[in-house]
Amino acid sequence: MRQLDDYPGLVLFFIVSVLGLLLLDLGVFHKKNVRISNRSALIWSMVWIGLSMLFSALIYYFSGLEKFSQFQSAYWIEKMLSVDNLFIFLLIFGYFKLPREYEHKALFWGIIGAVVLRAIFIFLGTGLIKVTYLPEMRLFGQLVRINAVLSIFGIFLMYAGIKSWVNKPDEQKDFGKSAPVLLMHKLFKISNAYDGDRFFTIKNGKKYATRFLLVVAVVEFTDLLFAIDSIPAIFAIAPDDPFILYTSNIFAILGLRSLYFLLANSMHLFGKLKYGLAIILVFIGIKMIIAPFHHIQTTHSLIFLLTVLIGAMVWSLLAKPQAEDSSD
Repeated sequence: MRQLDDYPGLVLFFIVSVLGLLLLDLGVFHKKNVRISNRSALIWSMVWIGLSMLFSALIYYFSGLEKFSQFQSAYWIEKMLSVDNLFIFLLIFGYFKLPREYEHKALFWGIIGAVVLRAIFIFLGTGLIKVTYLPEMRLFGQLVRINAVLSIFGIFLMYAGIKSWVNKPDEQKDFGKSAPVLLMHKLFKISNAYDGDRFFTIKNGKKYATRFLLVVAVVEFTDLLFAIDSIPAIFAIAPDDPFILYTSNIFAILGLRSLYFLLANSMHLFGKLKYGLAIILVFIGIKMIIAPFHHIQTTHSLIFLLTVLIGAMVWSLLAKPQAEDSSD
C-alpha cells in the first residue's frame, strides 16, 4: 500500500490549495449570502476542474502514467456520480423551501462533512481490502487470489448500475419523514422558520434549532448514502493507494457547489446522465469481479469512462430538441 510519505510535495500542494480556495470561496467571494449567478458558478467550476487537472499533471510528473490514469479515472467516476446526486439536493432544497441565497452555505457545510466522511471511508476501506484476500486457489485453470470485499463491492455496483438504469427519480419524496429529520426532532426543538443561515435561534427566551440546520442535516445524511455508492466504485481503480483515491474524491466533490447552480439552470444537459452512470457502475462492478483473472488497464478504463461520459452528455443535448419538437 502506498503511504503519504511517498507523495510529500503533492500532500503539501493538496492541503494548501484546497484550504486556500475554500477560504477564498467562503471568506472573500461568497462572504455574503447572495444568489449565485451562472457566470459565478461557471467560473468556480472551471477553477476547481482546472486545479484538479493541474494536480493530476503533477501526479504524472512525479509518479508516471499509471498513477495519473488512476487519479483521472477516480476523479471522473466521482464527478459523474456527484452530478447525478445533485438532483437530490435540488429536491431537498425545494422540499424545505430553502431561500436561494442560503443554498451555497448549506452546500458548503455538506462539503465539509463529506471531506471528513470520505477520509474515514477511504482509509479504513483500503486497510480492510488489504486483509481480506482469500488464500490462493485454482479457478478456471488459473491460480488466483480473490479479495472478498472487492468481490462484494463488484456485485453491489452491478446491482446499483442496473437499478440506476431502470429507476426514475422520486420527485415526490417526503424528506420530512427521513431518518435525519426524525433524529433532529428528537435531539432539538425545531423552529419552522429560517433565521438567516444560523443553526440556532431564540424564540420567547427558548433556544430552537432552525430549519437551516435541518436542511444541513439532511444534506449530510444524503451524502453519507452517496458515499456508499461512490467509494466502492473508486476502489476498483486503486485499492492499494488511499492518497490517489482521497485526493481525486475530494477534488471532485469540492466543485459540487458551483456545479449545483449550473445544474439547477441547465437540467437538460444532464437528462441522460443516469444511463451513462449505469453503464459505468456495471463496468466497474465487472472489472472488480474479473480482476483476479484479467486486469483491465487503468488507461483503457479511463478511455471507456470518458467515452461514456461524453456520450451521455451528447445524448442529453440531442434528446432535448426532440422532446421540444414532439410537444409542438
